[in-house]
Amino acid sequence: MKLLADAKANTKTKKTEKSVGKVRMKTLSMFPNDELCPARWIADCVHDCLTYSGLAQVYSSVNQARQRKTDWYMADRKSFLEQLRRELFNFDKLCTKQGVKGILRLNVLSDVQWEKHEIPQEFSNLYFYDYTKLPYRFGRTPKNYDLMFSYSGAPKYQTSVRKALQTDVPMTVVFRGGFPQMFKGREVINGDESDLFNVKQRGKIVGLKLKGNEAQSSDSPFIVDCPPNAIAIN
Repeated sequence: MKLLADAKANTKTKKTEKSVGKVRMKTLSMFPNDELCPARWIADCVHDCLTYSGLAQVYSSVNQARQRKTDWYMADRKSFLEQLRRELFNFDKLCTKQGVKGILRLNVLSDVQWEKHEIPQEFSNLYFYDYTKLPYRFGRTPKNYDLMFSYSGAPKYQTSVRKALQTDVPMTVVFRGGFPQMFKGREVINGDESDLFNVKQRGKIVGLKLKGNEAQSSDSPFIVDCPPNAIAIN
């Protein structure tokens, strides 16, 4: 079983790869569980997870493939990591041959601490980035692995939000109705173009537009309502 997929398998990573020249992207999508995504209950994202969005809404095979990868990771982590290293080695060689920068997002739907497996450390020529809900990871990743914090307004998650705001790590926030100029005392930028731009916006709020007709009426704690002409939201 191959673990890595081309960027075109995910709408955001496809857009990210297209927006920046001379890069190639690969992603890893696994089906989340309590070990792969340990903050999913306090962030109250279990029922609003993107696991069931996009092509997964149309083809059951998408999540079946994700589940097989998760099952492999849980049952035989040693061979899973060996396969991942093998694919990363070959990807690194290909990128060097083609004269492009190799980009990895290994947590499309998970929050695995890959730095603990020493994956980014081992492949220093490649660049890794991810979204995370675990603020204690900040400052503990190697220089070729950047993180963005994923915001939620869930009450039990606010300790994590406060910890994230004590750093300059970019914080992604989904807004409904437009973007305010400021959120939580930070400048808001439009983050719908490229993750490679977003992940470098230190000390900023990366604003993401709420998409989809069904989502417009959602009461998910991930969504922040922005009144017309709002300047600052706390």
